[in-house]
Amino acid sequence: MKLKLACTPVNTSNTGPIVESVTKTSVEAGPGPCPFESRQVFTVNKLKEKSFRCVSYNILADLYCDSDFSRTVLHPYCPPYALQIDYRKQLILKELIGYNADIICLQEVDLKVFNSTLKPLLWCEGLEGLFYKKGKAVAEGLACFYRKDRFKLIGENNIFLATALKTETCLKGIWEGIKDNGPLLERILDRSTVASASIFQSIENPDEIILVGNTHLYFHPDADHIRLLQGGIIIYWLGDLQKKLKEQYPEKRISLILSGDFNSVPSCGIYQLYTTGEAPSNLPDWKSNSKETITGLSLSQEILLDSACGTPQYTNFTDGFADCLDYIFYEKNNLKVEQVIPFPSIEELKTHTALPSIVFPSDHISIVADLQFM
Repeated sequence: MKLKLACTPVNTSNTGPIVESVTKTSVEAGPGPCPFESRQVFTVNKLKEKSFRCVSYNILADLYCDSDFSRTVLHPYCPPYALQIDYRKQLILKELIGYNADIICLQEVDLKVFNSTLKPLLWCEGLEGLFYKKGKAVAEGLACFYRKDRFKLIGENNIFLATALKTETCLKGIWEGIKDNGPLLERILDRSTVASASIFQSIENPDEIILVGNTHLYFHPDADHIRLLQGGIIIYWLGDLQKKLKEQYPEKRISLILSGDFNSVPSCGIYQLYTTGEAPSNLPDWKSNSKETITGLSLSQEILLDSACGTPQYTNFTDGFADCLDYIFYEKNNLKVEQVIPFPSIEELKTHTALPSIVFPSDHISIVADLQFM
């Protein structure tokens, strides 16, 4: 079947000619029940008062998914139609809307998908969207959506990590520790990684301000040292922003949330840096590439963070790799976790071999947590 839309223009005195439009392609069968619908049993109600729901989700950019390489090498088990963005974005929207979230941090967002689909349709659901493009010529980036009747945007910022490393005063210690390492410098300065900071004031609790960071770190297997540096850059930068906000709003409480795809398993240095405050110079991460080994550099930060969803077995599940890479870090002195939305079972993840599939629109699993101001 095809879909026909017929419109009749009418005003108080006249009726105009009917205008019709018919879809060029046929309406195809849907995927049936999706695992995210089972998760949405826990998010039927919108939150209120001191509680708010956060989502972090790498939605798999079209430029990495719908190609001959993706279809034949990365995801040969997945029907080609299910890799197309016109199919996947419908599932992504249905999933996001059903979570009734207050803050949504997305990674791998195509600019065209943000402008044509995510921003206008989530706006109809009461969510305003912000987009932060990656560096260089990459046409995807980060997005942050917030519920307009619960939070007021009072500021935003973003950094291109390769530039910030050389220019931001708060990053001088990191720069001094690596500036003479030629091979490392060449590699890290060539990355397109960005980080965003969206600053929201709670409408119901006007004395509460949350600084929401979002990022997607470098992916390469031999780059634990690069990711640890990037993680350090981001938390140093956000810490500096938080201090400035405390000076600007001395009567209000400023709490940090940092979401994203960190491409780092819980045993890596980033998780240690964020949850213990220290990444000492003897971590194995610093030696993940023998030609770019970092010596004598340790990182430390004072913000007490924890992972809202803990360390689930999988947040990324492909045919060649499966582990926990995505996190919502929150400032545990100011916020507490009320609920973590359960993850899909291993059986659900394996039903169609791996992700993405006809029922999972991304190779990542969304992570969802309800937080509360303490």
